[in-house]
Amino acid sequence: MTDLLKAKLSRRAVLQTAAVGAAGISPALRSMVYAAGSDAPEKTEVKIGFIPLTDCASVVMASVLGIDQKYGVKIIPSKEASWAGVRDKLVNGELDFAHVLYGLVYGVHLGIGGPKKDMAVLATLNNNGQAITLSKKLAEKGAVDGAGLAKLMASEKREYTFAQTFPTGTHAMWLYYWLAANGINPLQDAKAITVPPPQMVANMRVGNMDGFCVGEPWNHRAIIDGIGITATTTQDIWKDHPEKVLGTTGDFVKKYPNTARAVTAAILEASKWIDAGLSNKNKMAETIADKSYVNTSVDAINQRILGRYQNGLGKTWDDPNFMKFYNDGAVNFPYLSDGMWFLTQHKRWGLLKDHPDYLAVAKQINQIDIYKQAATATKTPLPKSDMRSSKLIDGVVWDGKDPKKYADGFKIKA
Repeated sequence: MTDLLKAKLSRRAVLQTAAVGAAGISPALRSMVYAAGSDAPEKTEVKIGFIPLTDCASVVMASVLGIDQKYGVKIIPSKEASWAGVRDKLVNGELDFAHVLYGLVYGVHLGIGGPKKDMAVLATLNNNGQAITLSKKLAEKGAVDGAGLAKLMASEKREYTFAQTFPTGTHAMWLYYWLAANGINPLQDAKAITVPPPQMVANMRVGNMDGFCVGEPWNHRAIIDGIGITATTTQDIWKDHPEKVLGTTGDFVKKYPNTARAVTAAILEASKWIDAGLSNKNKMAETIADKSYVNTSVDAINQRILGRYQNGLGKTWDDPNFMKFYNDGAVNFPYLSDGMWFLTQHKRWGLLKDHPDYLAVAKQINQIDIYKQAATATKTPLPKSDMRSSKLIDGVVWDGKDPKKYADGFKIKA
């Protein structure tokens, strides 16, 4: 056995020991918990797609720590190249589940941004922790925030290009919302392009875009590499916003409801483990930085997951609203209002021609009953309501009560 293999095996043993401590259950008992009778998962090995981003951590850690085995399933994390690839593999059944953009799932369900297919959201994987990066060249001309960018674009006329990661996805919506809140129409005053997350930094380095919205660690990586600055975080656009979800197809949930519940429970428990303390977060950063997952340096990941931010221009701050995976269960509930919000933005930007039945669509997609069963199994607290209320960066409150009025109420839209 090589030294490298020994090191890898011993590291996995350490992590699995940590998982036993977190789970409070012996390895011998793990596979028995949900493995018998009518509760048994119908499919015991599942492939979960992920994109190399910090917020894939709960999927990876559920597998690496062996938490999945406790619920009678084996998670095989599958590294994917782009969100379009994740979409296609979910739709055609090559993937059973995915760490996926909230808005992508909703778009596919309605036949926008890809083929139409009934989809399902089982849980929210994280809140917060994305950002908008502007190029160093723009920052040198005073574009260090939204107001500075608007001023520069008004005075120095040319085509400005901004990248997001998928047309109906979260990053496109954060980017458009932020630009519009600063008086910039993202569809008329700028050019929006789609770039996979791991390719953002390389594309900015060669001058293909003026700015981008993406998940970590790629915003911090742009600072480390000296090519970009953080203009805003997404938690400053919407505190505790929904981000990635555990997604699958409607068919999968119908065919394998026990498997869906078991995987949701394993992800919930992994999320709880990550958020349990500094030591776990550092272990998570070391694990996912590996070539087989995010493929970056640990220092690109471990600062912002603790809320330690810098903007690349000398400003540093501690952000209490950093990326959270569990937060005593507040993160993970698949609120109907969260899903509906993405539909309001799809309508706002012309991706949807007509108003859908917002609430009915959210009820079809968000699998609240399965989530509640998984929450019970993991002792995860449940909220009082399926809806929640938030105030966004422009002062407008979103509570899901009148989505049509909300979607039509923006001054800047398609």
